[in-house]
Amino acid sequence: MSVLVNGVTKFFDKQKALNNVSFEIGTGEVVGFLGPNGAGKSTMMKILTGYITQSEGQVSVCGINVLTNSIESRKKIGYLPEHNPLYLDMYVKEFLSFIGDIHNIKNKKERVNEMIEITGLTPEKTKKIRQLSKGYRQRVGLAAALIHDPEVLILDEPTTGLDPNQLKDIRALIKSVGKTKTVMLSTHIMQEVEAICDRAIIINQGEIVADNDIQKLQSGGSQIIIEVEFENPVIIDEIKTIDGVEKVSQITSREYKVYSKNTIDIRPKISQFAIDQSNLVISMQKREQKMEDVFQSLTKE
Repeated sequence: MSVLVNGVTKFFDKQKALNNVSFEIGTGEVVGFLGPNGAGKSTMMKILTGYITQSEGQVSVCGINVLTNSIESRKKIGYLPEHNPLYLDMYVKEFLSFIGDIHNIKNKKERVNEMIEITGLTPEKTKKIRQLSKGYRQRVGLAAALIHDPEVLILDEPTTGLDPNQLKDIRALIKSVGKTKTVMLSTHIMQEVEAICDRAIIINQGEIVADNDIQKLQSGGSQIIIEVEFENPVIIDEIKTIDGVEKVSQITSREYKVYSKNTIDIRPKISQFAIDQSNLVISMQKREQKMEDVFQSLTKE
Protein backbone atom coordinates (compact mmCIF):
# COMPACT_ATOMS: atom_id res chain seq x y z
CA MET A 1 0.00 0.00 0.00
CA SER A 2 1.27 3.48 -0.89
CA VAL A 3 -0.41 5.04 2.16
CA LEU A 4 -1.01 3.09 5.35
CA VAL A 5 -2.58 4.70 8.43
CA ASN A 6 -3.07 2.49 11.47
CA GLY A 7 -4.74 3.58 14.71
CA VAL A 8 -3.71 7.23 14.49
CA THR A 9 -4.77 9.53 17.32
CA LYS A 10 -3.74 13.17 17.64
CA PHE A 11 -4.06 15.43 20.67
CA PHE A 12 -3.59 19.18 20.72
CA ASP A 13 -3.12 19.69 24.45
CA LYS A 14 -6.32 18.02 25.80
CA GLN A 15 -8.25 18.37 22.54
CA LYS A 16 -8.48 15.13 20.54
CA ALA A 17 -8.37 16.01 16.83
CA LEU A 18 -8.12 12.41 15.54
CA ASN A 19 -9.38 9.28 17.27
CA ASN A 20 -7.99 5.89 16.23
CA VAL A 21 -8.06 6.60 12.47
CA SER A 22 -7.09 3.77 10.10
CA PHE A 23 -7.18 3.45 6.30
CA GLU A 24 -5.14 2.27 3.32
CA ILE A 25 -4.74 3.75 -0.16
CA GLY A 26 -3.11 1.88 -3.02
CA THR A 27 -1.38 2.94 -6.22
CA GLY A 28 -3.76 4.05 -8.95
CA GLU A 29 -6.45 5.23 -6.53
CA VAL A 30 -7.89 8.75 -6.43
CA VAL A 31 -9.48 9.09 -3.01
CA GLY A 32 -11.53 11.96 -1.66
CA PHE A 33 -10.84 12.73 2.01
CA LEU A 34 -13.97 14.50 3.16
CA GLY A 35 -15.41 16.02 6.29
CA PRO A 36 -16.90 19.21 7.72
CA ASN A 37 -14.71 22.02 9.01
CA GLY A 38 -12.82 20.93 12.11
CA ALA A 39 -13.29 17.21 11.41
CA GLY A 40 -9.54 16.49 11.29
CA LYS A 41 -8.83 16.43 7.52
CA SER A 42 -5.96 18.91 7.48
CA THR A 43 -4.51 17.39 10.65
CA MET A 44 -4.37 13.97 8.98
CA MET A 45 -2.80 15.40 5.84
CA LYS A 46 -0.15 17.25 7.87
CA ILE A 47 0.71 14.00 9.67
CA LEU A 48 1.03 12.16 6.35
CA THR A 49 3.34 14.83 4.96
CA GLY A 50 5.46 15.04 8.11
CA TYR A 51 4.49 18.59 9.08
CA ILE A 52 3.26 17.39 12.46
CA THR A 53 3.53 14.07 14.32
CA GLN A 54 0.75 11.83 15.60
CA SER A 55 0.24 11.19 19.31
CA GLU A 56 -0.48 7.49 18.78
CA GLY A 57 -0.51 5.01 15.90
CA GLN A 58 1.61 4.40 12.81
CA VAL A 59 1.77 6.05 9.39
CA SER A 60 3.81 4.90 6.40
CA VAL A 61 4.15 6.20 2.85
CA CYS A 62 5.45 3.76 0.24
CA GLY A 63 6.54 1.50 3.09
CA ILE A 64 8.51 4.26 4.84
CA ASN A 65 7.58 5.24 8.40
CA VAL A 66 6.87 8.99 8.35
CA LEU A 67 7.83 9.37 12.02
CA THR A 68 11.17 7.54 12.07
CA ASN A 69 12.26 8.33 8.50
CA SER A 70 10.58 11.64 7.73
CA ILE A 71 13.00 12.92 5.07
CA GLU A 72 12.77 9.78 2.93
CA SER A 73 8.98 9.63 3.20
CA ARG A 74 8.66 13.27 2.10
CA LYS A 75 10.63 12.52 -1.05
CA LYS A 76 7.77 10.23 -2.08
CA ILE A 77 5.08 12.91 -1.57
CA GLY A 78 3.85 15.87 -3.59
CA TYR A 79 1.78 18.21 -1.38
CA LEU A 80 -0.47 21.12 -2.28
CA PRO A 81 -1.73 22.62 1.01
CA GLU A 82 -4.97 24.58 1.30
CA HIS A 83 -3.08 27.87 1.63
CA ASN A 84 -0.76 27.59 -1.34
CA PRO A 85 2.71 28.84 -0.28
CA LEU A 86 4.35 30.73 -3.16
CA TYR A 87 7.11 33.32 -3.53
CA LEU A 88 5.06 36.08 -5.15
CA ASP A 89 8.04 38.08 -6.44
CA MET A 90 9.44 35.12 -8.37
CA TYR A 91 8.62 34.44 -12.01
CA VAL A 92 6.74 31.21 -12.71
CA LYS A 93 9.69 29.46 -14.37
CA GLU A 94 12.07 30.81 -11.75
CA PHE A 95 9.94 29.46 -8.90
CA LEU A 96 9.55 26.01 -10.45
CA SER A 97 13.30 25.90 -11.13
CA PHE A 98 13.88 26.78 -7.47
CA ILE A 99 11.60 23.92 -6.36
CA GLY A 100 13.46 21.63 -8.78
CA ASP A 101 16.74 22.55 -7.08
CA ILE A 102 15.28 21.69 -3.68
CA HIS A 103 14.44 18.21 -4.98
CA ASN A 104 17.82 17.93 -6.73
CA ILE A 105 16.20 17.15 -10.08
CA LYS A 106 18.83 16.34 -12.71
CA ASN A 107 16.82 17.15 -15.85
CA LYS A 108 15.45 20.30 -14.22
CA LYS A 109 15.01 22.50 -17.30
CA GLU A 110 13.07 19.84 -19.21
CA ARG A 111 10.98 18.97 -16.16
CA VAL A 112 10.06 22.63 -15.52
CA ASN A 113 8.93 23.04 -19.12
CA GLU A 114 6.94 19.79 -18.90
CA MET A 115 5.16 20.93 -15.72
CA ILE A 116 4.32 24.29 -17.28
CA GLU A 117 2.77 22.55 -20.27
CA ILE A 118 0.71 19.89 -18.48
CA THR A 119 -0.65 22.31 -15.86
CA GLY A 120 -1.64 24.87 -18.50
CA LEU A 121 0.77 27.58 -17.38
CA THR A 122 2.27 28.29 -20.82
CA PRO A 123 0.45 31.65 -21.34
CA GLU A 124 1.64 32.88 -17.91
CA LYS A 125 5.13 31.38 -17.67
CA THR A 126 6.98 34.72 -18.06
CA LYS A 127 4.93 36.54 -15.41
CA LYS A 128 5.67 37.08 -11.75
CA ILE A 129 3.48 34.94 -9.52
CA ARG A 130 1.90 38.00 -7.90
CA GLN A 131 0.54 38.97 -11.33
CA LEU A 132 -1.38 35.70 -11.66
CA SER A 133 -5.03 35.07 -10.88
CA LYS A 134 -5.91 32.75 -8.00
CA GLY A 135 -6.63 29.95 -10.44
CA TYR A 136 -3.23 30.21 -12.08
CA ARG A 137 -1.54 30.36 -8.69
CA GLN A 138 -3.22 27.04 -7.91
CA ARG A 139 -1.71 25.66 -11.10
CA VAL A 140 1.75 26.83 -10.03
CA GLY A 141 1.28 25.06 -6.69
CA LEU A 142 0.17 21.88 -8.44
CA ALA A 143 3.16 22.03 -10.79
CA ALA A 144 5.46 22.43 -7.77
CA ALA A 145 3.84 19.41 -6.08
CA LEU A 146 4.37 17.27 -9.19
CA ILE A 147 7.78 18.42 -10.36
CA HIS A 148 9.80 15.70 -8.57
CA ASP A 149 7.47 12.98 -9.90
CA PRO A 150 6.23 11.80 -6.49
CA GLU A 151 4.52 8.45 -5.96
CA VAL A 152 1.89 9.98 -3.67
CA LEU A 153 0.06 13.25 -4.34
CA ILE A 154 -1.81 14.94 -1.47
CA LEU A 155 -4.05 17.86 -2.44
CA ASP A 156 -5.93 20.08 0.01
CA GLU A 157 -8.73 21.99 -1.80
CA PRO A 158 -6.91 21.81 -5.18
CA THR A 159 -9.66 23.38 -7.31
CA THR A 160 -10.23 26.50 -5.20
CA GLY A 161 -10.50 29.62 -7.35
CA LEU A 162 -10.60 27.88 -10.73
CA ASP A 163 -13.04 28.98 -13.41
CA PRO A 164 -15.12 26.28 -15.20
CA ASN A 165 -12.61 25.90 -18.04
CA GLN A 166 -9.65 25.62 -15.67
CA LEU A 167 -11.65 23.23 -13.51
CA LYS A 168 -12.14 20.85 -16.41
CA ASP A 169 -8.41 20.87 -17.19
CA ILE A 170 -7.31 20.29 -13.60
CA ARG A 171 -9.86 17.51 -13.16
CA ALA A 172 -8.45 15.77 -16.23
CA LEU A 173 -4.89 16.26 -14.96
CA ILE A 174 -5.66 14.80 -11.52
CA LYS A 175 -7.43 11.79 -13.06
CA SER A 176 -4.52 11.26 -15.44
CA VAL A 177 -1.98 11.45 -12.60
CA GLY A 178 -4.12 9.04 -10.58
CA LYS A 179 -3.60 6.25 -13.10
CA THR A 180 -0.01 5.72 -11.97
CA LYS A 181 0.13 7.46 -8.59
CA THR A 182 -1.74 7.51 -5.31
CA VAL A 183 -3.87 10.67 -5.08
CA MET A 184 -5.58 11.85 -1.91
CA LEU A 185 -7.55 15.06 -2.12
CA SER A 186 -9.63 17.04 0.31
CA THR A 187 -12.49 19.23 -0.88
CA HIS A 188 -15.83 20.63 0.22
CA ILE A 189 -17.17 20.49 -3.35
CA MET A 190 -19.03 17.21 -3.66
CA GLN A 191 -19.32 17.53 -7.45
CA GLU A 192 -15.52 17.38 -7.56
CA VAL A 193 -15.53 14.13 -5.62
CA GLU A 194 -18.07 12.60 -8.02
CA ALA A 195 -16.08 13.81 -11.05
CA ILE A 196 -12.56 12.91 -9.92
CA CYS A 197 -12.54 10.27 -7.19
CA ASP A 198 -12.97 6.50 -7.27
CA ARG A 199 -13.44 6.27 -3.50
CA ALA A 200 -14.25 8.49 -0.56
CA ILE A 201 -13.16 8.46 3.07
CA ILE A 202 -15.46 10.59 5.23
CA ILE A 203 -14.28 11.80 8.62
CA ASN A 204 -16.41 13.45 11.28
CA GLN A 205 -15.31 14.67 14.71
CA GLY A 206 -11.95 12.97 14.28
CA GLU A 207 -13.30 9.53 13.36
CA ILE A 208 -13.83 7.68 10.06
CA VAL A 209 -17.59 7.35 9.45
CA ALA A 210 -17.43 5.94 5.89
CA ASP A 211 -14.84 4.45 3.54
CA ASN A 212 -16.08 2.98 0.26
CA ASP A 213 -16.32 3.36 -3.52
CA ILE A 214 -18.28 6.43 -4.64
CA GLN A 215 -20.97 4.37 -6.38
CA LYS A 216 -21.45 2.10 -3.36
CA LEU A 217 -21.75 5.09 -1.04
CA GLN A 218 -24.38 6.64 -3.30
CA SER A 219 -26.38 3.44 -3.76
CA GLY A 220 -26.11 2.19 -0.19
CA GLY A 221 -27.82 5.07 1.57
CA SER A 222 -30.34 4.59 4.34
CA GLN A 223 -33.06 6.69 2.70
CA ILE A 224 -34.80 7.45 -0.58
CA ILE A 225 -35.16 10.96 -1.96
CA ILE A 226 -38.31 11.86 -3.89
CA GLU A 227 -38.64 15.08 -5.88
CA VAL A 228 -42.32 15.95 -6.28
CA GLU A 229 -44.26 18.82 -7.87
CA PHE A 230 -47.88 19.44 -6.86
CA GLU A 231 -50.46 21.42 -8.81
CA ASN A 232 -51.01 23.66 -5.78
CA PRO A 233 -48.60 24.67 -3.00
CA VAL A 234 -48.57 22.45 0.09
CA ILE A 235 -47.58 23.26 3.67
CA ILE A 236 -44.31 21.45 4.46
CA ASP A 237 -45.48 20.36 7.90
CA GLU A 238 -48.41 18.58 6.26
CA ILE A 239 -46.08 16.60 3.98
CA LYS A 240 -44.12 15.56 7.06
CA THR A 241 -47.24 13.82 8.39
CA ILE A 242 -46.98 11.21 5.61
CA ASP A 243 -45.95 7.89 7.12
CA GLY A 244 -42.28 7.17 6.38
CA VAL A 245 -41.22 10.79 5.73
CA GLU A 246 -38.19 11.98 7.68
CA LYS A 247 -37.80 15.53 6.36
CA VAL A 248 -38.94 17.84 3.57
CA SER A 249 -37.22 20.74 1.82
CA GLN A 250 -38.86 23.20 -0.57
CA ILE A 251 -37.37 23.72 -4.03
CA THR A 252 -39.94 26.15 -5.51
CA SER A 253 -43.43 27.25 -4.48
CA ARG A 254 -44.87 23.91 -5.68
CA GLU A 255 -41.81 21.61 -5.77
CA TYR A 256 -40.47 19.68 -2.81
CA LYS A 257 -37.71 17.26 -1.95
CA VAL A 258 -39.01 14.51 0.34
CA TYR A 259 -36.63 12.26 2.31
CA SER A 260 -37.78 8.87 3.54
CA LYS A 261 -36.92 7.45 6.94
CA ASN A 262 -35.61 4.26 5.33
CA THR A 263 -35.25 2.60 1.93
CA ILE A 264 -39.01 2.00 1.47
CA ASP A 265 -40.42 3.76 -1.61
CA ILE A 266 -42.96 6.32 -0.32
CA ARG A 267 -44.25 7.51 -3.72
CA PRO A 268 -47.61 5.69 -3.38
CA LYS A 269 -48.16 7.41 -0.04
CA ILE A 270 -47.32 10.81 -1.55
CA SER A 271 -49.86 10.18 -4.32
CA GLN A 272 -52.53 9.26 -1.77
CA PHE A 273 -51.64 12.36 0.25
CA ALA A 274 -52.28 14.54 -2.84
CA ILE A 275 -55.66 12.87 -3.41
CA ASP A 276 -56.63 13.42 0.22
CA GLN A 277 -55.65 17.09 -0.13
CA SER A 278 -57.72 17.49 -3.33
CA ASN A 279 -54.45 18.24 -5.06
CA LEU A 280 -52.65 16.74 -8.07
CA VAL A 281 -49.12 15.42 -8.51
CA ILE A 282 -47.67 17.04 -11.64
CA SER A 283 -44.42 15.11 -11.53
CA MET A 284 -42.66 12.80 -9.12
CA GLN A 285 -39.35 11.00 -9.43
CA LYS A 286 -37.04 8.99 -7.26
CA ARG A 287 -33.59 10.51 -7.26
CA GLU A 288 -30.33 8.72 -6.63
CA GLN A 289 -28.35 9.94 -3.68
CA LYS A 290 -25.57 12.34 -4.56
CA MET A 291 -22.37 12.61 -2.54
CA GLU A 292 -23.79 15.76 -0.99
CA ASP A 293 -26.70 13.73 0.42
CA VAL A 294 -24.36 11.00 1.69
CA PHE A 295 -22.05 13.57 3.26
CA GLN A 296 -24.88 15.37 5.04
CA SER A 297 -26.44 12.18 6.35
CA LEU A 298 -23.12 11.03 7.84
CA THR A 299 -21.88 14.31 9.28
CA LYS A 300 -24.98 16.21 10.39
CA GLU A 301 -25.43 16.75 14.11
